[in-house]
Amino acid sequence: MTVPIRVLIMGAAGRDFHNFNVTFRNNHHYTVICFTAAQISGIANRTYPRVLAGKRYPKGIPIYPETELETLIKTKKIQQVVLAYSDLPHTEVMHKASRVLATGADFVLLGPDATMLTSKKPVIAVTAVRTGAGKSQTTRFICRALRKRGFRVVAIRHPMPYGNLEDQIMQRFTGYDDLDEQNTTIEEREEYEPLIDEGIIVYAGVDYEKILRSAEKEADVIVWDGGNNDFPFYRPDLHIVICDPHRPGHELLYHPGETNFRMANIAIINKEKSAKHENVEIIKQNLKAVNPKALVIDADSLISVSDPNEIRHRKVLVVEDGPTLTHGGMAFGAGTLAAKQYRGTIVDPRPHLTGSIKEIYNNYPHLGMILPAMGYSKEQLKELETIINNTPCDAVVAGTPIDLRRVLKTNKPIVRVRYELVELGHNALMTQIMKVVKKNPLKTR
Repeated sequence: MTVPIRVLIMGAAGRDFHNFNVTFRNNHHYTVICFTAAQISGIANRTYPRVLAGKRYPKGIPIYPETELETLIKTKKIQQVVLAYSDLPHTEVMHKASRVLATGADFVLLGPDATMLTSKKPVIAVTAVRTGAGKSQTTRFICRALRKRGFRVVAIRHPMPYGNLEDQIMQRFTGYDDLDEQNTTIEEREEYEPLIDEGIIVYAGVDYEKILRSAEKEADVIVWDGGNNDFPFYRPDLHIVICDPHRPGHELLYHPGETNFRMANIAIINKEKSAKHENVEIIKQNLKAVNPKALVIDADSLISVSDPNEIRHRKVLVVEDGPTLTHGGMAFGAGTLAAKQYRGTIVDPRPHLTGSIKEIYNNYPHLGMILPAMGYSKEQLKELETIINNTPCDAVVAGTPIDLRRVLKTNKPIVRVRYELVELGHNALMTQIMKVVKKNPLKTR
């Protein structure tokens, strides 16, 4: 009998768990010895529990910090290391590969065929080339349009299980009470709240086979709402990739965003009105070179502000979507654009940083005068609240999709900035989606 290959999975509490569940959990040719964790604070030093790991792993599977990678490979006699997280520059992927290869172990990337599950219902997948390109607003656009046409739509969101994994095996959200009961982080709320506001059922969690089968029971169409720039967990009937002209060229420079760029049926170039024309053209030329069959849709991110008078000619603190600023690499977002539009003076929060958020600025020096909406724990949420309250300004401009007023107690008004996808054409996106849905009548009814 062949001795199982000893495997370590490098992850960030998402793709890593999915790859294990689909490819390794019941595969006797492999034994997963441990996971490592990176990107998100507080997700290491946990255990992937037995209830998820299965009978072959009665004690569960330990999760260590990625900083211990080489030591783990040597002491635990690892033979294969599987990289399973997203939004990494290609050079960083190969640096990680070199770290692994230097120990003598194999470095592995699992592809779509090995990890995608197949649904009984049509799947519209929304992915991106980078974090913060505009997936969420595209998902809302699609869900809203399908519901108007009489379809039952369920959104399944890429995983963000940063808490108790046993409690997050399968999560279903229909209202704000569900968010409170399941102790969701700010990052989770950023993704779920806008969909819930539209009356859309949202699923997420850890076991995406269970999630899919449950969602199929109440959906005519499933919309995969991707995370970072990862490729879908489900085999799509239509694959849409969002491109960002504020970061031209990144569609060929980041993993696995380039995979989406090459695979997609439709490429939406978002934020065009706030970007340089030559940057839009760079993306279109790159698309012609590597994915000429993809339909190109020009689009913009339309910004609206809850109370412009709170910003106009006043001192404001800008708070933006956390992942977009951190591993997404952006130095600004919708909040910054709104502040500039209404001629607000942006104040600097850095003199008032504290705790883990101060460390985030050390790790991401490009953040500058913009505060990321970090809240992966109650402690970090309190740090964010303290920084906001200690920063002297007239108002807070919140470019994060959630209503910060629900989770923070601040001593100054919070102005919400919302953004929605707008096609700069003639409804080409929904034309293509309806072709796919009508092509699968047995799947939708």
